Order: sequence, then C-alpha cells, then structure tokens
Amino acid sequence: MQRYRILWVDDEIELLKPYVLFLREKGFDVKTFNNPFSLLDHIKIDKKVDIILLDENMPGLTGIGVLNEINKINSFLPVIMITKNEEENIMNEAIGNKISDYLIKPLNPNQIFISIKRVLENHKIVSENLKSKFTNVFSEISNSINKNMNYNEWIELYEKITFWEIELDKYSDENLFLTIKHLKEEANFYFFEFIKKNYQSWLSDSLNDSPLMSHNIMKELVFPKLINEEKVFFILIDNLRLDQWLVLKPLILESFLIHTEGLYCSILPTTTEYARNSIFSSLLPIELSDIEKDLWVGEGNNLSGKNNSEYDLLSRNLLRENIDIKFSYSKIINHDDGKRLLRNLPSFKKNHLNVIVFNFVDMLSHARTEMEMIKNLAYDESSYRSLTFSWFTHSVFKKVMDFLSHNNYKIVLTTDHGTIRVKKPIKIKADRNTNTNLRYKSGKNLSFNEKNLFFTREPEKLFLPKQNISSSYVFANENKFFVYPNNYNAYVKSYKDSFQHGGISLEEMLVPYSVLESKS
Repeated sequence: MQRYRILWVDDEIELLKPYVLFLREKGFDVKTFNNPFSLLDHIKIDKKVDIILLDENMPGLTGIGVLNEINKINSFLPVIMITKNEEENIMNEAIGNKISDYLIKPLNPNQIFISIKRVLENHKIVSENLKSKFTNVFSEISNSINKNMNYNEWIELYEKITFWEIELDKYSDENLFLTIKHLKEEANFYFFEFIKKNYQSWLSDSLNDSPLMSHNIMKELVFPKLINEEKVFFILIDNLRLDQWLVLKPLILESFLIHTEGLYCSILPTTTEYARNSIFSSLLPIELSDIEKDLWVGEGNNLSGKNNSEYDLLSRNLLRENIDIKFSYSKIINHDDGKRLLRNLPSFKKNHLNVIVFNFVDMLSHARTEMEMIKNLAYDESSYRSLTFSWFTHSVFKKVMDFLSHNNYKIVLTTDHGTIRVKKPIKIKADRNTNTNLRYKSGKNLSFNEKNLFFTREPEKLFLPKQNISSSYVFANENKFFVYPNNYNAYVKSYKDSFQHGGISLEEMLVPYSVLESKS
C-alpha cells in the first residue's frame, strides 16, 4: 500500500500533535512546519509530497499568500486549508486559488482523515489522466523523430518534450521519468545529425533562409525598435535553458505581456565567449577576429578575459549600423553589482537602450561542478530548475522586472546558450595549448577514437578562426564530454553528471527569447 506524504504547516503545530499521531497511525507520513517559509523552501526541493495541510492565519504570510506561492512552485499539489474564519470572501478566495478542500476549526481527527482521503483519490485520478495523456503524446512524439525534420519541426518537438518533462516532474513516477529521459536522448541523437547536415549552410546562406542565430539577435530583435525610437531594455541571462525559462515565465507574466517569443539557435561553440560576443557584435567569430582584432580573445588567451569587451563590441556594432543613441551596459556577477544596478535604475530612463547581463545561472552551473554543496542541491534536472526558480524570487533580476513593470519599455529577454547534463566520457589527446572546455576542443593534433562527432579541419567553413594553420575543432554530441587519458578516472568522477556547454544538443543550442511589455 502506498504511504502518502503529508506536509502540515501551522504556527501552533505543537498543539496539533494528537492529530499528527492519529494520521501517522492511519498510515500517512506526516512532516510538520511552524512557519510558511520553511514549508515553501521544502517543497522547492522535495518532489514527493502528496498533499499539504495549510493553516489560514499565520504570522508573516497569510494562508492565501502561502497558497499563491505553492501554486507557483507546483500548481498540481493539492492543498487543504484549515481556518477559524468562516467569512465568505475568504472561502471564495481560497476556492478561486485552486484550494482542494476547506476545513473549519474546531476539527476532529476523522474529519481531517476523510478530507485527505477524498482529495488524494481525486488527485490520483488527475494524475492517472495526465499519465494517460502523456502515453498518447509519447507515441506521437516518438514517431515524429527522424533525420528528415526541418528546423521549425525541431523547435516544436523540443518544446513538446520540455513541456512534458516539467509536467511529469510534478509526479513521482520513476517509469515516466525514464521514458521522457530516453525520449530526449533519442531526439538529441537525430538533432546532432541535423546540425551536422545544415549548420554550415545556415552561416553562409545568402538567401536569408537560415534560422535566427546569435549574430542576428541584435539586428532582428533590438535595432529595429531603436530605429523606431522605442526605448529598450535588453536583458541577457547567461546559460538559461528552455525548461528554466518555462518555470520562470508564469512569474514574469504576472506583470508583463508577451509581444513575441520563440527559440533561436546559438552558434558553435555554445559557450559564453563565442555566443555572447557574437550577440553583442552581430558578428560571427571569424568576422569578429578580423574586424575587431583588438577586442578578439583567442583560445590561447586567458579565459577570464574573454568577455570583458561587451560594451565596446556593442558600441562599435551600433556605430556600424548608424544608430546614434545613449545606452548603458551592466554586468551583474555579485551582490555589490546588483545593489549598484538598483541604485542606478532611475537614471537609465534617459537612455534609449539599457543592457543588463545576469551571470547567476551560469555561475550556478559551474559551481555545481566545483562545489559539493551545490552538487547536492542541483542533483538532477528538476532540482536545477528549482534552484533557478528560487534564485529569481529573491534576485536583483526580479527587482529590475518589478521596476520595469511600471515603466514604458520594450524588454528583450534572452540568453546566449544553454547547458546539458553530461554522462558519457570520450577520451581525447591534445597538446597543452588546447582549450579546457569539456564539450568542444580546438587546437593542433587532436586525437580521438569516437567517430560520431562533429569534426572539422577547416574551421573557416564554420566561420571559426584558426589559432594556427593546422588548427581543428571537434564538438561533442548528445550527453558526451571530453576527458584526457591522464587521470581519466578522476576526471570522469569529477565531471560525470555535471552541467556543461560548448557542444551540440537541443538544450545547448535551442534557447529562448521573449519580447515583453508591461501590463500597466
């Protein structure tokens, strides 16, 4: 028999011990909280909760307020509200906020038991219906995956898979989890073949039949608005995947309308130093290394300095396009950067363009690799999404969006690339000047046995610069990562299951953008 998990929050929870013991004797696993904030922190991490018992009147945050926050985290999680208040408006508000049941104190244990049983049975029906829908959709998606799909079909497929990944995340079903995981792996296998076949032609296409890519973001989404004398905030969240955007989106839509949205294709390598520099310069890497020689930082240079020229790249880009405007550029890496940005926000009103780069999500990805504590918090895709959600709710980014919700700006929100959780190591040999990225390698004398990789001895055909005459590039596909033979086992142990970027996958290359405007 399934042992259901109950979370019960009440500021007087110590007085409710007899009720808790009664439910445990009935076979329920009950965890208690004496404040709503502890409860909310818990359900962001724990995905195996079946039902919540929620006191309506608590200090710090009302029951309705807690209910709203619960719905933001997991709108499918059933909640029973318990209250002394019999006012009709309270009851109506609770029902309007998707309350599962409503109990009025004083209670008896059987009353709580019967309510829990009724709600759980209804929830089980909803869960089974969702599983049934997914089963039907799974066949449809699985049958549609093939090597002859076009770009728009890949976009549609990836959106479907990601939607269902998030929906199924709300239910603790290991079989469904494995099903969606294998489906994505199959999709990435064929997507890699699609990229190998089409990527080069997209970059050299003179008929403008290629998808929206990194080097066209400014020209397509920002510059036309500036020419029309609209004021624009361009916000880039480094390393934001589609699934992370989808969990943030409901919060954004509380204050904003979506004018346009979609996915664009990040250039290769899908790294900050290539993709983001391409966005701000509107140039492909080989063009950037030629036209802006003094700002280009090659593979042999210090990694820490590869993104220090974004302001200058954008400034020169605007000059080439004959767009003479006032603009600002801000990069938020730490708390002090954030405080400075918030202080300066009112002064940005005089600018036509304000650019803000948030590095937190990318830092989270790298920290997960390097720090055991973060690795434990972001142990899988679901927890990675939860951490992103938690960051947003308390971040400078949210405060900026709150400010913009009361001002008449167009907001272009996007990212530079995504990331993938790597699983399969590939042995590679290279000289000491080869870059350290785990998803792509660039250098001389690259040696590997894996055949199904994207390898080129002619980087210029992919609009990538050569460090020397014999330079080559190789990109990992699916969830693979490069490891040197020396200390192989140690490196595999360190990096397996980490989130990496630079290679070819749906998660890294197909990334979200959205044009927003305030509701007010």
